Amino acid sequence: MCATKSEPPPMESTAPSSPPLPRSSEEEKEPAEADIDKDVLCPICMQIIKDAFTTACGHSFCYTCISIHLRNKSDCPCCSRYLSNNHIFPNFLLNKLLKKISARQSARNASPVEHFRQTILQGCEVSTKELDSLLSLLVDKKRRMEQSEAEMNMQILLDFLNCLRKKKLEELNQIKTDLQYIKEDTTAVKKRTMELYTAKKRCSRNLRMLVDDSFAAKTLPSLVDQHNNGTISGGCNSQGWIGSASSQRKVNLKDQGSSQGFRSKDAYDGSDSAYDTNSGVAVARKRRIHAQFNDLQECYLQKRQRWTKQFSKQEDKGPNVMDIDGYNPGLEDFQSVLSNFTRYSRLRVIAELRHGDIFHTANIVSSIEFDRDDEMFAIAGVSRRIKVFEFSSIVNEPADVHCPIVELSTRSKLSCLSWNKYTKNHIASCDYDGIVTVWDITTRQSLMEYEEHEKRAWSIDFCRTDPSRLVSGSDDCKVKVWCTKQEASVLDINLKANVCSVKYNPGSSVHVAVGTADHQIHYYDLRNISKPLYVFGGHKKAVSYVKFLSNHELASASTDNTLRLWDVKENSLLRTFRGHKNERNFVGLTANSDYIACGSETNEVFVYQKAISKPAAWYSFGSDMANVDEDAGSYFISAVCWKSDSQTMLSANSQGTIKALVLAA
Repeated sequence: MCATKSEPPPMESTAPSSPPLPRSSEEEKEPAEADIDKDVLCPICMQIIKDAFTTACGHSFCYTCISIHLRNKSDCPCCSRYLSNNHIFPNFLLNKLLKKISARQSARNASPVEHFRQTILQGCEVSTKELDSLLSLLVDKKRRMEQSEAEMNMQILLDFLNCLRKKKLEELNQIKTDLQYIKEDTTAVKKRTMELYTAKKRCSRNLRMLVDDSFAAKTLPSLVDQHNNGTISGGCNSQGWIGSASSQRKVNLKDQGSSQGFRSKDAYDGSDSAYDTNSGVAVARKRRIHAQFNDLQECYLQKRQRWTKQFSKQEDKGPNVMDIDGYNPGLEDFQSVLSNFTRYSRLRVIAELRHGDIFHTANIVSSIEFDRDDEMFAIAGVSRRIKVFEFSSIVNEPADVHCPIVELSTRSKLSCLSWNKYTKNHIASCDYDGIVTVWDITTRQSLMEYEEHEKRAWSIDFCRTDPSRLVSGSDDCKVKVWCTKQEASVLDINLKANVCSVKYNPGSSVHVAVGTADHQIHYYDLRNISKPLYVFGGHKKAVSYVKFLSNHELASASTDNTLRLWDVKENSLLRTFRGHKNERNFVGLTANSDYIACGSETNEVFVYQKAISKPAAWYSFGSDMANVDEDAGSYFISAVCWKSDSQTMLSANSQGTIKALVLAA
């Protein structure tokens, strides 16, 4: 009896402990399957083995993986034993195991809906009452989901409308601000116009009075002399004749005075004919405004807003210019842009030079540069010659053939020229062999020759503030700074891409801009070359040229068909210029304080006003090539250069034709 009573306690103690057994087995199954997954990975592709094959040494692989391996090698990827296609066999057991693992993983990853669908498809017995309950749950779930989705859609729509309202209010406030600018400037312009009109009337009146006084001063003494002569010759008996003669002279004086008065009015008060002549120019300039209205509008608002921000920063320091005379400097700045942009609409040829050599068919001009005083210009290119011409003789003495005043021969094709900004007769060149040379055109001898570049040197530039310094860039990914007093480079900058162009900042001897083939412009302070001061990115292809407009404005050209204008002080992009075509060749770039000019692969020269993104004027070399036998479409502009402080420029194309162009109305 005691024995039988003592048996139940173990049964009771084991009964509660039996349910956790399945849980522990489930917990142990996942690591086991994880271990199996690791074991069934192919050692070659590291994925679960597909179509398993086993080697004679006992390792398993995907059939595809081991087959590819044995095409190149004859060993086992795991143990390096000799192995060939005759030593691999299908592993049916592993394939069966892998199918089970794959099915189990698919079932584990299936959604509850998929499980339910599979259960129904497998013919699970379900009563009508259970189906009604499930349908009720599904309908309720569907209703809640639809309601939730509708609420979410309404919330999204409301957020969109609120965002749109906020944006439109911001635009409205900006439009109100812009309208206020326009109202203020309209008032200021009308006031200035009235002042100019009043000043013009006052000037005309003063000039009329001056002319009348001058005429009277010259006429009256002559009349007095004539009167005295008449009384002496006529005597006392001719008194009546004297009176009639003086009356006749008075009438003539009146007529002359009135006619002179009409002439002075026409000359100084303006005439209808003069107005008609000026109205034609005004109409043409207005037409240019409407053609580029969007760009001009953007320019006006940018300048107005920028000056307004400056005023707001300085309002505590004292009265600003706008408060003194009512004429905002931003408006004055834009007026200058508008005047420059509408003044010119085309490029006119004033001279043409053909420097082609019958002994050298290659005439591509790679570089054109004016000297310090704009009296001479030098050209260089693939003809291996530097030719110097006198600009005035080219313009004033038209001829079929112009001979250079200086000609220098080099060993290699030339890439770039740069005149010394201080010593008039010194010019530097770089060539396809990477040689940098400083020449004296007076003695026609080289002063210095540097051969440190390992590949073609693309660009060279003399420093404006330190004329003994010059910088060069090359395909060897190096920028080198030279001193004409030393026989080796004084500074090296190593970059990661080919250097296409280098340029000193005109107001500094330590700041250099570098255009590279990695689509970027690197702006360096030579006192710390460990990293660039700024990196300007945005071009989509190689940067072929960099040129400064001023101490803080930098223009860049790229083979992505664009020019870009940067502010090197603010590290920002100011404007992008489009209109020319440049995808393969170096087509030249030049800039002055207001205009940027470049060539095009359509054999055209394009000029951009720096505040407007579209061309202000252009000229086609192709229009003068009707008699050329070769395909004119293959020519392109290869070099351009502005004459300092002038609207005149030089341009050359790949045929070797050089033209002097001037901006015209």
